[in-house]
Amino acid sequence: METKIVDFSKTSLHEIYGENCFNDAIMRELLPKAVYKELKEIQWGNKILTLEIAEIVASAMKTWAISKGATHFTHWFQPLNDLTAEKHDAFINPTEDGRVILEFSGKELIKGESDASSFPSGGLRATFEARGYTAWDTTSPAFLMEDNSGVTLNIPTAFFSYTGEALDKKGPLLKSMDVIDKASIRLLRALGNTTSRKVFATVGAEQEYFLVDRKYYDTRSDLVLCKRTLFGAMPGKGQELDSHYYGNIRLRVADFMRELNCELWKMGIPAKTQHNEAAPNQFEIAPVFSKVNVATDQNQLTMLILRQVAKRHGLAVLLYEKPFQGVNGSGKHNNWSLMTDDGINLFDPGDDPKSNTQFLLFLTAVVKACDKYAEIIRASASNPGNDHRLGAAEAPPAIISVFLGDELEEILNKLSRHEDIASAKMDYIQFGVNSLPVVRRDSTDRNRTSPMAFTGNKFEFRMVGSSQSIANPNTVLNTVVADILNEFAAIIEDSDNKSEAVLKLITDTYKEHKRVIFNGNGYSDEWVAEAARRGLPNISNNVDAIATIISEKNVSVFEKMKVLSRQELEARYNIYLQGYSRQIKMEATVMLQMCHKDILPAAFKYSKILASTINEVRKTGLECPLAMEENMVTDIMDNIDRLARTGTELECTLQKVHELTDSFQKACAYRDDVVPLMKTLRKYADIIENNVGREYWPYATYEDLLFKI
Repeated sequence: METKIVDFSKTSLHEIYGENCFNDAIMRELLPKAVYKELKEIQWGNKILTLEIAEIVASAMKTWAISKGATHFTHWFQPLNDLTAEKHDAFINPTEDGRVILEFSGKELIKGESDASSFPSGGLRATFEARGYTAWDTTSPAFLMEDNSGVTLNIPTAFFSYTGEALDKKGPLLKSMDVIDKASIRLLRALGNTTSRKVFATVGAEQEYFLVDRKYYDTRSDLVLCKRTLFGAMPGKGQELDSHYYGNIRLRVADFMRELNCELWKMGIPAKTQHNEAAPNQFEIAPVFSKVNVATDQNQLTMLILRQVAKRHGLAVLLYEKPFQGVNGSGKHNNWSLMTDDGINLFDPGDDPKSNTQFLLFLTAVVKACDKYAEIIRASASNPGNDHRLGAAEAPPAIISVFLGDELEEILNKLSRHEDIASAKMDYIQFGVNSLPVVRRDSTDRNRTSPMAFTGNKFEFRMVGSSQSIANPNTVLNTVVADILNEFAAIIEDSDNKSEAVLKLITDTYKEHKRVIFNGNGYSDEWVAEAARRGLPNISNNVDAIATIISEKNVSVFEKMKVLSRQELEARYNIYLQGYSRQIKMEATVMLQMCHKDILPAAFKYSKILASTINEVRKTGLECPLAMEENMVTDIMDNIDRLARTGTELECTLQKVHELTDSFQKACAYRDDVVPLMKTLRKYADIIENNVGREYWPYATYEDLLFKI
């Protein structure tokens, strides 16, 4: 598809923003007033969608889409693989006279059908049971996708089986939004709030990614097939000087970002910030906050549009959590908050947090949820890629803790000791220069080493991996926090003195769960030891994280909140274990192929040339010092031998692991037996790369990938 850059000196941003999104403004314009009002009530959950309303909305949606060149529509859904899926249907319907009419009915808007047997189901569907359904998510706007196939109307949907189980990440997310809404309103009512009608979980997802030149990307089968480098020796410079972070954006990247922003804005995605990240050729883009299901859809689209735009600029986007060994990986900071329909941010401490008991109550509810349900929160941000990133002094450790900051912790400490908190005062920063303003210091700093950091009016869940859908982490956060809010509400509802009950809840919760609060350096070894003394779980890998999904405590809360059933959780357990095993098997197989087809032939060829050169020099009769060259040949041959032996061992191990039938045992074997051999294989290959002449090495190097755009 041809690059289309908007000239904002001639076209207003207002003209293009949301032009490909069937948003609220478009609906208000195209729908009859009564229908628009009815649809808003449906979106609020106050009424049930009828076929009559769906027919009118479908007609308006079709008219709008066709006016913009659309020929097809699709129910766009998010199966259990962190990707999106779609099946396109044309609007055409043939007539008897050989012509066509363009139709799109309410039934087609409300429900679609897909082959559920081809998507991960974890045993919920047998291979021969193919039917699956998609159901319109009325609260997330439809949008148009422009690509080489033309223009397609995309309708965000949930995906479920013939027997009603969720086969996707959207369905449980929508249920979790409902339970956090109800639990929050229940607690607000108990606190005396009679005006707020609804509470929305909102999210802003900061998306990190790498850019590499596609000509270098295409030389490496590990990047093409596995989305990360399986081999690669570090160049003389990595990210030691931090010269890339927040640095000037290079022209080629700026061109890419300019088109990226245009494409996102056209979709109604409020892309707000962009900058160079810590590692070379690493970048970040972040949107304005949206309701969590809309934010999830928009983040999935952002990842897709990143790849599409990059390709048009001769670039490749890497979304894998750790595409390069030795430099920072990429995360997706999930900024989560709760907002009422009348504009109250429930995590906003206000001007005086010590007197804001509503804020402190919701704050301590999150603290308790993070302590009580630490394992499932950790699991929600777990995948094979994050195993390389978490706890590597570049991302939060694998230990769930909460950062509150000194001021809030002081307030809670004083409350728990029944001390006067009037002395906890607001602070200001004096810069000492008259021309600079005096700045109010926020209630908290920003702790980049904390997995769950309170950052002023939201919680920043920093564990989430860059390639992951944010649906699962937010489903978990909504569910477990709602459970605690319901518990708090029940206590206050049964109390005779609500003020005393609230204060007691805040102080008792803090004292019971303060072990999860940590304001220090989460990267330090001392914190790992301290966390162990506190009894906090340290789940260091994806396999152990997956195992927690089916613990009785976690099954109980999801079933109690009616977000996921035991069968649906067991299905996810099986899907994620299988996904881990398949990922590691694929990476190990690609490593062996690269060794046999490329690395060993290159090493032998260079050794032969080097040995031949030594012999030619000797034939001249000149007394030349050749010890270094001889040692190079010896080193290369020694490492060739080590590489070949390790490769043989890896092949045998893969065969043994493949024969295992128990999914958990198989995943453990890949983690414990295969992954260490992969690391050893890489070590020898990287040594060989450092000894082989550049012109003989078959792949683009780290220097090419990290520093050349």
